[in-house]
Amino acid sequence: MHIAWLGKKSPFCGNVTYGKEITNALLDRGHRVTFLHFAPPDEATDDISSYEEVSLPFIFKSQILTIPALGSARRLTEALEKLKPDLVHASLTLTPLDFKLPEICQSLNIPLVATFHPAFDSKRRNLSSSTQHLTYQLYAPRLANYDKVIVFSQVQRSLLVKLGVPAERVAVIPNGVDISRYAPGPSNIKRQLQARQLYVYQGRLALEKNVESLLRGWKLAEMGPDNKLVIVGSGPLEASLKAFYSDDNIVWLGFVANEERRIEILRGADCFVLPSLVEGLSLSLLEAMACGAACMATDAGADGEVLDQGAGVILNTQKVSSQLQTLFPLLREHPEIMQLLGEKARSRVLERYTLNQNITRLEQLYQTIAAPARSSYVLRLKG
Repeated sequence: MHIAWLGKKSPFCGNVTYGKEITNALLDRGHRVTFLHFAPPDEATDDISSYEEVSLPFIFKSQILTIPALGSARRLTEALEKLKPDLVHASLTLTPLDFKLPEICQSLNIPLVATFHPAFDSKRRNLSSSTQHLTYQLYAPRLANYDKVIVFSQVQRSLLVKLGVPAERVAVIPNGVDISRYAPGPSNIKRQLQARQLYVYQGRLALEKNVESLLRGWKLAEMGPDNKLVIVGSGPLEASLKAFYSDDNIVWLGFVANEERRIEILRGADCFVLPSLVEGLSLSLLEAMACGAACMATDAGADGEVLDQGAGVILNTQKVSSQLQTLFPLLREHPEIMQLLGEKARSRVLERYTLNQNITRLEQLYQTIAAPARSSYVLRLKG
């Protein structure tokens, strides 16, 4: 099958990782994939048949939002006419082009699948979650025109259905992890940092990630100099957070581009902490679980669903600092609890969140929408 994948390759974010993981897995299974993304002309080639990559012009691009340039819709249409894929899979990048896709694909008789990423908190307990809910309200009428919409959890599916997306068009296929790469194994990170225990956060340093509550809870817990909190990631709050939380037992690693280094950090982690106010389904959380780290995360988005029934510690998004102030010393004094939670985390990933299982489900979804489209095309030719 030939899949035209519309997604992101930069700047680095969860959407970029999602696109890389899924498209590589599809290629490994023998599918043809053409990656269409917003990039300068010299960053991707127009030679579709050789490089299977198409650049689309843009004005502005960030981790959250992309503003296409004039002519991007025409460029996309022309590329799809030339490629003639079996379907288009759009890993939505929050761009005005998202709203034009159904019309473009319908005009070309190409089935259209979307993965809808925006984070959410179904309880809408804060400003960030209310803003995200507005995004869902804005997108829902357009998503109703896609052939299938992929979300990561039942809670997310219910939210879209309540906003008017037909239930039969919303499929739940969660993020998946390559369990051969992300697995328990040797790591030198503790020795390098001279740490007895290692606690890790990995993600953007932005308001919705609530990292300051994690840092405040760590400071209040007085964990001692030989237990370290590692912050992996960058973002708009990086400078201000580092200025206020510069303790010797807090290690700021910044953005780590090398995947093997990130895996080494997760393998060495005793505990992974995700204090987000809003989430989708955190791939970083699943990667940490797959590496055997004990995990604590808020019940925002689908993360509570991932850790339910004892697979991890579920935090309330309210008063994260006070919860962590209690939990950190408990884990410090009882490492056997962290070991048990790490084993349960790995087992949960093997049970529900492997990349292999999820790619199989994605292939099955592709077949359900591509086969009718091909049949319709053949009938029109005969007519």
